[in-house]
Amino acid sequence: MKKAWQIDREIRENAVPLDRRVHDSNWYEAGFEAPYGDALLDMFWSSKVPGSSAPEIPYVEMTQALGNKGYDVSAAEAFLEEGMQLHAQGKVDELRVVTAKILHALKVAQPDPQHAYQQFQHPDTWEDIQRAMGNVQKAPSSAWQEDYSERIYQGWVGQLAGGSFGTCIEGYTGKRIAEVYGVIDSYITEPETTNDDVVYELAFLDAYRTMGEHITSEAIAMEWVKQIPFGWSAEWVALRNLNMGIFPPDSGSWFNPYSEWIGAQMRGMVCGMLFPARAMEAARLAYLDGVVSHARNGVYGEIFAAVLTSLAFEVKDVHQLLELGMEFIPQQSQYYAVVNNALQKIKGGGDATTIWESIEEDLKCYNWIHAYPNIAADVFALWLGRADFTKTLSLLAVAGMDVDCNGGLVGNILGVMNGVPEKWSQPIGDLLETYIKGKEKLSIRELARETADLAAKNKMD
Repeated sequence: MKKAWQIDREIRENAVPLDRRVHDSNWYEAGFEAPYGDALLDMFWSSKVPGSSAPEIPYVEMTQALGNKGYDVSAAEAFLEEGMQLHAQGKVDELRVVTAKILHALKVAQPDPQHAYQQFQHPDTWEDIQRAMGNVQKAPSSAWQEDYSERIYQGWVGQLAGGSFGTCIEGYTGKRIAEVYGVIDSYITEPETTNDDVVYELAFLDAYRTMGEHITSEAIAMEWVKQIPFGWSAEWVALRNLNMGIFPPDSGSWFNPYSEWIGAQMRGMVCGMLFPARAMEAARLAYLDGVVSHARNGVYGEIFAAVLTSLAFEVKDVHQLLELGMEFIPQQSQYYAVVNNALQKIKGGGDATTIWESIEEDLKCYNWIHAYPNIAADVFALWLGRADFTKTLSLLAVAGMDVDCNGGLVGNILGVMNGVPEKWSQPIGDLLETYIKGKEKLSIRELARETADLAAKNKMD
């Protein structure tokens, strides 16, 4: 019997990217009908990622994800290959039964006391997370500066440029990406800003516009319910929970195998832009947002993204930025261990591909959407890219994984820090497109202005 992570790894290693220079993407459009019933069942047994068409099997992935959190998922794994066969044969009635058995096995799975996950400490509340941080006093802070408005704009442009860069190659290994595209140092296709990542930041801003610094997780969650018709992985579970009346923080943790995937990490940048050079406040906002859909290491990922973005307003050296940002991660958590391990391998030297292969080998049991391999890719690209926007994005392609989320994070950080080169900013213009009703077409400049206006109102303690 194959383990879930082994099935997933085989899918990833064998998947060859469609050449997006000759294939169109297939993003959702506003007003689309979210799948349910047998349509959802079919999608979760065989999916193609919008934008890149990378293959994935969510029922395999959720089993893998719960196993990564230290649970014994062998009972669920026993049904996976049978489910894959039934789906391929179109035997929907029998597939429903097998799927129900998999979900039940995951629901009753118990922690494995011998699993490596159990060796780490994972505080849940904001107060406990703060106590578990390192020497955060080393981080610089500043009151609002006149140039922050333009730098927030550059941050948004960098995020959208990085996301656009990665959309057509997400979900593949760096090796496979190189086979199709070679070295990538520019947009592969005409960039499009349509993406499922940014919609959560827009919903967050709507809640923040109403409540300001007194924002609550529940208020953010209600914007999700109002505006976002469908999500993926952790966000899909969170929306399901919210619509059943399960509110934060339970919405992010209850029967959510994906709660330590990338979904919170990919959206923490807006919190950093709302509190430039005020990293602890950015971290607090990220916590409030993160627990809507994630828990523990997934939430730490959003905190780290928010802190790096916030610190980038004052810290000009990416090496110093990363090391300062690590102080805000709970020091005894597995997330910290992953970041630190990646950083030590990078500091050990060697050519970029060899360094990444060593990092990737350590994380081979994690899905390409999990927070761990992706934050490792971000650290790898930022450290070796040395604040060069093009080189940093190119290194993300070497790593593969969730390249659009990673491009959004590092693009935002570098945009805030140094601005976005015209090579990357000019092609996307001033247009952000989403699948949220009423927000199908937005001005990036106007979005940045509104973000800056909200940020400028936040007073220093």
